[in-house]
Amino acid sequence: MKTSLSLFLCALLAAQLTPAQVRVVKSADRKIAIDLSGLRAGGDPASQTFFQTLEKDLRLSGWFELMRDNGEIRVNGTAAPSGSDVKAGGQVVRLNDQAILLSKNYSGQPRIAAHQMADDIVEAVTGQKGMASMRIVLVGNRTGTKELYLCDSDGGGLRQLTGEKGIVVGPNWGPDGDSIVYTSFMRGFPDIYRINLSRNRREMLANYGGLNTGASISPDGKDLALVLSKDGNPELYLKNIRSGKLTRLTATPRATEASPSWSPDGRQIVYVSDSSGTPQLYIIAREGGAPRRLSRQGTENVAPDWGPNGLIACSSRSGGRYSIAVIQPASGQTVYLANEGADYEDPSWAPDGRHIVAARSVRYQSALYLLDTVSDRPVALLNGGGSWYAPACSP
Repeated sequence: MKTSLSLFLCALLAAQLTPAQVRVVKSADRKIAIDLSGLRAGGDPASQTFFQTLEKDLRLSGWFELMRDNGEIRVNGTAAPSGSDVKAGGQVVRLNDQAILLSKNYSGQPRIAAHQMADDIVEAVTGQKGMASMRIVLVGNRTGTKELYLCDSDGGGLRQLTGEKGIVVGPNWGPDGDSIVYTSFMRGFPDIYRINLSRNRREMLANYGGLNTGASISPDGKDLALVLSKDGNPELYLKNIRSGKLTRLTATPRATEASPSWSPDGRQIVYVSDSSGTPQLYIIAREGGAPRRLSRQGTENVAPDWGPNGLIACSSRSGGRYSIAVIQPASGQTVYLANEGADYEDPSWAPDGRHIVAARSVRYQSALYLLDTVSDRPVALLNGGGSWYAPACSP
């Protein structure tokens, strides 16, 4: 199945490239030899943090194999301290014709500057978007209660967002990359809140009687998809964030809906319903209408995430274990990532459309893992210090 998925993703990535963008690679699963020996970093903590973060970001991107003095691509430049920050400048050179693919300066907090440079290198060399600058919001229980945390794409920079000393579930990002919606039991009932990170402000978005959960903001930022049981049964609704107007999308009196996720164009929503007897994925138009069942493999399919590449990832149960399935929404074509004897749940697509962040559980302990759908093996981002659940990647 791994080979099938690699071909699936490679074909999709190739289809997204224009002839002018194809610089080095012909296939997404062939690594590019990159040489960082021309990047001179000082021995101070800021410069070393910058260099080490950049090196790790390029490895995690899946596109590169780090070499010394024998690469197809060479990075030249310097990194030096500026107080506790860093100033760095670099050129990315394609060695076979000495073409300069990137020339840019960076400054600021070392890890942030390194993430920015890594993404610029990925795009300059491959024509594809990087993922190093993304952030991951997730649920952790390291304090003894489930709280929201935030970390970088490589698992570094971990910090706690909430201190509600209760239960929080289901975080999702807004399209602005600065707001997070989630469900909290802070008042003893499941209500939906939004956190604005830059303003450090929290507001309640839904506190109807009964269940308020599954919050997902539309790509245009206008509507909130959510699941409410205010009329007795958990159903899928849209709430206009500005006016507060509610529109009910489903009517399944003997079933339960959950986990909505928007299509990239905002015209459709994939969600979970057990109307067939087991939890499966369905797609419904933003305006409502008859839903269409999507998932056909596995005894149950849950936690869908509709990625920027147009593909839907979900957690699919088969043979007693949960694996990550990737589904083409038009055809229903489904391929699986190997589960390696563990349960993989709550997938979230990275903004590069190639990687998935998921929770990997073994013996009741859950860790944060990065999955490369094209080539590399899973990589642990957060493992230990409690369990980690429900990751969501920033846009």
